[in-house]
Amino acid sequence: MTEHVFEPMRRAMVASQLRTTGVNDPRVVEAMGEVPREHFVPPERLALAYADALVPLVPGRALNPPMALGRLLTEARLRGHEHALVIGAATGYAAAVLARLVASVVAVEEDDELLAFAREALTGTGVELVKGMLTKGDAKGAPYDFILIDGAVEQVPPAIVEQVRDGGTIALALLEDGVSRLAAGRVIGGAFGATIFADAATAALPGFQKPRTFSF
Repeated sequence: MTEHVFEPMRRAMVASQLRTTGVNDPRVVEAMGEVPREHFVPPERLALAYADALVPLVPGRALNPPMALGRLLTEARLRGHEHALVIGAATGYAAAVLARLVASVVAVEEDDELLAFAREALTGTGVELVKGMLTKGDAKGAPYDFILIDGAVEQVPPAIVEQVRDGGTIALALLEDGVSRLAAGRVIGGAFGATIFADAATAALPGFQKPRTFSF
């Protein structure tokens, strides 16, 4: 499959999956219309590159649907000057899109196979790709103006909240009872509060589960 095949698929994604679902920031629409999503999908999954669906990557990880990323970046209300962190870089797609919207991007990933893929796919984007535990973020690059948690989590660890400057933003999907909901909010005085704005199919990120309690 070549570029002349993917280009109309990319245009269709913008028209049917972004513009119709509240992705109304022109800069976000433009970035997602320009970044070749097929470069961030394994060869055996190319037919799903622009599908409105999760794209399996490695066991337990998937590329999220375009709408989820588009809505999260829209609600973040980015201005272009931000120093940003992507938690859960996966193959690098979200980081590549974000790099067109902000001043600098660090992307953290813990899976070696995904890291190798992302390192090649992100060549020339200016994204700084680092290896590390997703739940730890990347303190070396802190403080960040914006953190994108590219997946569904039950909770945001304090270590990540601490990496956001006061007044900065976190965008993520919150996972509760098996349902993922897109949310965003600011960090004020060291506390993070998120507002849910949409339901969306989003892959869960490992390690962000709440402690389980038992009742007798």
